Amino acid sequence: MNRRNFLKASLAGGAVTALNQIPVQATPTTSPAPDLMTDAVPERKGKSVLGLRCQPIPTVRLGIVGLGRGAGAVERMSHIEGTEIVALCDLNKDRIENCRQILKKNGRKDPAIYTGEEDWKKMCERDDIDLIYNATPWTLHVPIALYAMDHGKHVVIEVPAALTVKDCWALVDKAEEKQLHCMMLENCCYDFFELATLNMARQGELGEIIHTEGAYIHTLTGEKYNGYYKHWRLEYSKYHTGNPYPTHGLGPIAQIMGINQGDRMEYLTSMSTNQYGLALWAKENLKDDERITLSERYMLGDMNTTLIHTANGKTILIQHDTTTPQPYSRIHLVQGTKGVAVKYPEEKIAIQSHEFMTEEQQKEYLKKFEHPLSKYIGEKAKKIGGHGGMDFIMDWRLIYCLRNGYPLDQSVYDAAAWSSIVELSERSVLNKSRSVAIPDFTRGAWKDYQPWPVIDMEKVLHG
Repeated sequence: MNRRNFLKASLAGGAVTALNQIPVQATPTTSPAPDLMTDAVPERKGKSVLGLRCQPIPTVRLGIVGLGRGAGAVERMSHIEGTEIVALCDLNKDRIENCRQILKKNGRKDPAIYTGEEDWKKMCERDDIDLIYNATPWTLHVPIALYAMDHGKHVVIEVPAALTVKDCWALVDKAEEKQLHCMMLENCCYDFFELATLNMARQGELGEIIHTEGAYIHTLTGEKYNGYYKHWRLEYSKYHTGNPYPTHGLGPIAQIMGINQGDRMEYLTSMSTNQYGLALWAKENLKDDERITLSERYMLGDMNTTLIHTANGKTILIQHDTTTPQPYSRIHLVQGTKGVAVKYPEEKIAIQSHEFMTEEQQKEYLKKFEHPLSKYIGEKAKKIGGHGGMDFIMDWRLIYCLRNGYPLDQSVYDAAAWSSIVELSERSVLNKSRSVAIPDFTRGAWKDYQPWPVIDMEKVLHG
């Protein structure tokens, strides 16, 4: 049975229920239903949280759930002033003990421990926690975030924040109803070159930004078969296509373009190759394993390419490939009317020229336009680590904003818009790349906001 027929049979038989299933449709022979390409905007339950300022929290008390990836957060947060790690939650007791030792090593007190399947609820119900740090597998992102906000907690969520448009709206509605921060932990927004290009764009060095490109190209085939809790990443690949992980490439360029702050993503079209890599890896590396046969039916195409058009007439290209053997790349290309900057495979900049700068010219140029945030905290970030330091910059900035009552760098609208590409790209792929409308999660508020300015930490701290 080929992949398309498998999808039709699965949908007809109700078999596609294993994982937070998003609405999909086999390639139609007639025009798609109108509601497949455009989603209705639900009625607002609260008020906008764009630019939300909350009461300052002098000491941010954290509960961290999911200690695979979350172990890094435990390490980083224990080096940030004004934090207290109150509770840890994970099913794996070895991970719990590892994090307890991290806190002990860094002179922090022993936290409360939760190890049950739904013990994250007990953690959210505590009255001595301000922020839930959610580093769990994808399908737990939204349930935990909603429960946390229902119990008065700010919440930050690993990427993507949600897998469906419905769940994206749920996060937006809950944040607006409760007037709480709900931020996606898009760490790539805080990488050094990305911050520099953000600064360049804000200073007008690249002119009007008209086109950007981003990606998540990262070979994870072996990890999908042999890692992750209950193989959740491989399970997703069985039933879905499109781009399941768009935000690492999209987040930084969306900020540069002022998405949700003066512009918004309006519609997309998406196309995927067939699936080759998972089946090939299974045949070459597995023995006497039913997954060899099953792998031929997996839905996730190897390379997905999604094109996005913005309300202001700009374009964005996003790619995803985690199965073919390629060097890591997020592309990160920013094209303006005066110049271009690109990060992968090499950092290159050209300003008012058809040639890239020399190595020495570029070194001086990047020194001039280093973002004040990375200039202020970058060296410490590199020492403590987390994907080269960007994770620490992200966490430090998050805590700084919460302690001072400032708006966060990423809003719940960013979490929703960037994550909505997961489902919307799949809809387009399964309907011969027809254009799909991207919901306006701000409900029009984007028109009245300008992109956040570049924050000069020295001026903030020393007047």
